[in-house]
Amino acid sequence: MAAPLLLLLLLSFEALFFSSNANNAYNKLSDTYRQGVDLALEQLSSHTGIQHHFLFLKSLVRSDIEPGFDVIYVYHNFYLKATRCPKGTVDSTGCQFRNDRPLMDCAVCYKAFRGEIQDEPKPYVDCVHKPSLTQEMRGIRVNHCNEIGYSSGAPTLLASTGN
Repeated sequence: MAAPLLLLLLLSFEALFFSSNANNAYNKLSDTYRQGVDLALEQLSSHTGIQHHFLFLKSLVRSDIEPGFDVIYVYHNFYLKATRCPKGTVDSTGCQFRNDRPLMDCAVCYKAFRGEIQDEPKPYVDCVHKPSLTQEMRGIRVNHCNEIGYSSGAPTLLASTGN
């Protein structure tokens, strides 16, 4: 009787540990990068084919350029991971990661003014299941994000030495 109870306690601790790690990774991001993750999560949850709640897992590439006047151009490539919670979950503190679903590889780029994402140029959000992401798709992402920076005369986003 003690063994199943111990196993249940261990699994509960593991679920709490992994869900808190996801929240910690997200909370360690600056507000500027968090806004981009939120934008991707919002867009992802609007798709009818998505059934699960996703959480931020980790950053792959972060880059930003601050040309001045409270403007910043941001590029962020990161992973989202599906949880056992249904899509639309508001409080995700109890959501456990699913290990039977592929990671979602997301790239966002946008212009922010005084800490707020601007509508022009239109923010770019691209999320793809990691196994489906090709080199050509990566190139399209980079080109699209570079155009956002060039459209206003800023240097290329991916040439910066950001974080």
